[in-house]
Amino acid sequence: MEAKTDTGAQHHHHHHHHDDDAGHVHAHPLQGDMAEGPRRPSREELSHIQGWGADLDRKNRPAVPMERMPARFIHPHEGKLPQQPENVEVLVSTERPGITPIFGTAQPPKGLSGMMRRVAFRWAENDLRHWLLLLAADRVNVVEGIGEDLAHGKVPNVLAEMGIKAEWEHNRAGLVKKAVLAGAVVGTAVYLMRRRER
Repeated sequence: MEAKTDTGAQHHHHHHHHDDDAGHVHAHPLQGDMAEGPRRPSREELSHIQGWGADLDRKNRPAVPMERMPARFIHPHEGKLPQQPENVEVLVSTERPGITPIFGTAQPPKGLSGMMRRVAFRWAENDLRHWLLLLAADRVNVVEGIGEDLAHGKVPNVLAEMGIKAEWEHNRAGLVKKAVLAGAVVGTAVYLMRRRER
């Protein structure tokens, strides 16, 4: 019994050693912040997914004739990427152990839309509430932007910024259809509200 136990232990140890090697081979040099995370599955382990790896063969890539070798990208940073200073509030997904090494700072969360985004990031990205709240926050942020323009004495040309003029010139039928649909939705909402008041 002891001999079998030792053999099993040796086999088990060899199996883990193989997994570590596989993780090392498939790790991408640009993902230094994820180096200590779970290993990437091999091609064989993902081959059961329909359509996966469709572009692995260069013959199946429409852009291959335009690709250059070596690639036109900057050289990947060796080792772990240096952390960008965090000077503004940055919302981080619950699925990440921490903030990414590089992030955008142009639109930090603020106002009512910022509050909505903070709430949205309490849920994981596979939760529908996460995305619905972010979509709603974007719409609220549009109204906040109009308010900021008015506060600074600038009257925004909402119709032009929405592309109404261009759509009237190039997609008049689509614009009319959208207007009819929007009118129907608003009319239905008003009708239901008045009916409820009665």
